[in-house]
Amino acid sequence: MPASATNGLRVAVLADSDTRWKWGSLTATRLAPENADIRLDGFLLRGRATPTARQLQEVGVRPDSLREVTGLEFLRTMKEATKEDTDEDAYDVVVLSLVGGGVQAMLHGLRRAWAGRTKRPVVVTGYVGVVYEKLADGLLLRHGADLVLANSRQDADRFRAVYEGVGADASSVTEVALPFLGGSPYTGTQDPYTVVFAVQPSVPDNRKDRTYLLNRLVQHARLHPDRQVLLKLRSKPGEHTTHIEELPYQKLAEKLPGGLPANFRLSYGNMGEVLDTTDLLVTVSSTAALESLHRRIPTVVLTDLGIRETLGNHHFVGSGCLASWDQLDAGYEPAPDPEWVARQGVAAGGTSRTTSGQGSYASAFDAARTRIAKLVAAPELPPLAPYYTPVTAPGYLPGILARHHLGPDGTPLPGAPAADRQAGPVRQIVRRAARGAYRHGVQRVAPVIRRMGEL
Repeated sequence: MPASATNGLRVAVLADSDTRWKWGSLTATRLAPENADIRLDGFLLRGRATPTARQLQEVGVRPDSLREVTGLEFLRTMKEATKEDTDEDAYDVVVLSLVGGGVQAMLHGLRRAWAGRTKRPVVVTGYVGVVYEKLADGLLLRHGADLVLANSRQDADRFRAVYEGVGADASSVTEVALPFLGGSPYTGTQDPYTVVFAVQPSVPDNRKDRTYLLNRLVQHARLHPDRQVLLKLRSKPGEHTTHIEELPYQKLAEKLPGGLPANFRLSYGNMGEVLDTTDLLVTVSSTAALESLHRRIPTVVLTDLGIRETLGNHHFVGSGCLASWDQLDAGYEPAPDPEWVARQGVAAGGTSRTTSGQGSYASAFDAARTRIAKLVAAPELPPLAPYYTPVTAPGYLPGILARHHLGPDGTPLPGAPAADRQAGPVRQIVRRAARGAYRHGVQRVAPVIRRMGEL
């Protein structure tokens, strides 16, 4: 019998990077009914950003199984796992934690794989953090899932407006919250007072601005020798995250004249553990700001490089958290606006509310759980119905599907890599070498070529 019939939930999570694995796996655990058993099978989409063992360990989720797959291998697994309605290996829920094009391809592939089935898994997707760019594009690529999760009341309103504005069904939009919020509330100054700068792989995206931010952080450490100043890094050299990082801060730090002050250090590891000893969180626009605000830690979103859509810090307009390094050097302490914070789905001050106006972060996933329970218990579900089809987007959709070796109808293209071809030791070594070469090209060769082109 399906897992749901035995007071449990069997969930498959497909993710394409460390941050999306974090969001997808933690979302899966929060979607399970209270006190229910959950079997979590993880699938890592093979690509440039496939997480390393260290990155997976940092997330802290221990799935019952975990393997690396191609998109076609995942589709085949999902098809095999739903052959029989009473199959105990059948999945109840599939979480697609991918970039928008990947979600769209899997929706069409799953629709084809489950053709003719009256019973199928519930499909869930969403975003890993703040949605500050490509709102319409990303949302329409996610349309067709049974639940499109919105991490805040503000996002839920925006998502519904986009879907309704193009005539698409908006009933899938379900308000939740970021699944990785938590930890003890901030109670006061640590010893020593600790300032953490949370970096982002692609914001800002040029050497000049990244060097400027690093210099200001180091300058802050020198101006305040009684403080501990941490540069919180997302990944180690050679690792990739959701976004390509051409200029890792740790490499820029190695070249700073005069070296680094004694009270300055690089930090890796789980963001929640770093926040345990943080007195001031500083960032350009990282989702870490929401984690920090949730715990009532003083939080600053920098304005030094302007307030611009390309930086993502425009999302924090009205938050009360915008400030510059000059202000921080002078001792400025931000005071977040409670109404703004409440609309972001975080619980600073205990004011965060759900759509119904009741409850806090602890109940943020109740609506999603209730909806999933009803869908899992339903005797049948309709086929997945993405907004994009060969009729609505004939010049866009085929290219997206082709990148995942799928035809316009969701079937594997002729000549697509065999879905059942297992990777032996030699192929695994070649694959790792290819990834290393790609990362070397991005972080070493590409910047050199770019500089030569500017001569």
